[in-house]
Amino acid sequence: MRLLHWYDHNRRVLPWRAAPGETADPYAVWLSEIMLQQTTVAAAGPYFRAFLDRWPRVTDLAAAPREEVLARWAGLGYYARARNLHACAQAVAADHGGRFPDTEAGLLDLPGVGPYTAAAVAAIAFDRPTVPVDGNVERVTARLYAVTTPLPDAKPELRARAAQFAHDYRPGDFAQAMMDLGATLCTPRRPACHRCPWTGECAAEAREIADDLPARLPKGERPVRHAVAFVALAPGDALRIRTRPEGGLLGAMTEVPATPWREGAPWDEAEALAHAPLGPTGWRMLPGTVVHVFTHFRLEARVMLRRMTRAEAAALDAAEAGEAGDPRWCKPEHLGVAGLPSVMAKLVEHAGVGGRQQGLPF
Repeated sequence: MRLLHWYDHNRRVLPWRAAPGETADPYAVWLSEIMLQQTTVAAAGPYFRAFLDRWPRVTDLAAAPREEVLARWAGLGYYARARNLHACAQAVAADHGGRFPDTEAGLLDLPGVGPYTAAAVAAIAFDRPTVPVDGNVERVTARLYAVTTPLPDAKPELRARAAQFAHDYRPGDFAQAMMDLGATLCTPRRPACHRCPWTGECAAEAREIADDLPARLPKGERPVRHAVAFVALAPGDALRIRTRPEGGLLGAMTEVPATPWREGAPWDEAEALAHAPLGPTGWRMLPGTVVHVFTHFRLEARVMLRRMTRAEAAALDAAEAGEAGDPRWCKPEHLGVAGLPSVMAKLVEHAGVGGRQQGLPF
């Protein structure tokens, strides 16, 4: 119980965390856990508050248009999470009367809920005796038991060892204590072993190898993909945008027109212009390159700009009428709610359009 004693005196105050003595809200726990996947606490906090302000209950989120959910998620990244978030809210509303299942098995049946999220919600919101294993818990467990097998091969052993902590006494607090320990003391670099509640029990500390754990296999370099984006502006600086296809990277998110993203040689201007809206004339290649790093590759994109007359903008509307993606114009004052993901916002900003003053997600 040393860890719980430490947690009672050192717990982090987080916007989704219930205060001592209060019952956790399953909706808030679930929403925060989805947002925190591959995302820092600092980045997720403002989005969490905005979502709860806009949709205080899971049934409110379920009833929202998906386009609005995606737009409000813009900038947080990993956009499949937003699509799954909306689908899960709809399933809870339609199939469970607006109440989250209170078991891991029931939670795992929901769209977009995997083993970690199911365990986290079950433990924190419903006090089920289970230990969710995120990166913080992996690190704490690897050091506590001196597990030297590199990740990801060590994951099954780390999950099995963490499962031994499952207990009926305050399982939700224990799960959050493990997370807080990894986030504040048992950090990736220079862990504060002398302040840890498990000092003296930690095998990695005893062997002086805590800094080396968990071990990881070396990562290869990310491949590079190249693209050219087309920033078309109508009079009044309205921006030409469209919606990406369902599924895949940035599925159903808003984008500016662009060439395909390809590996190998960068696009030269002539071949890129074959993909330009309203033909190759009138476009100007801007200096510089926009770089955006995704999980599995690095995108290097050039930007071409064209300012269209009213007649040209009308001609583009006529040429693209009925095309997939609903090509349309977006006034500059509406860019902040257009749902541009970060990479698209970077491309638009590179062309001198929008930016922080328009609420773009940087």
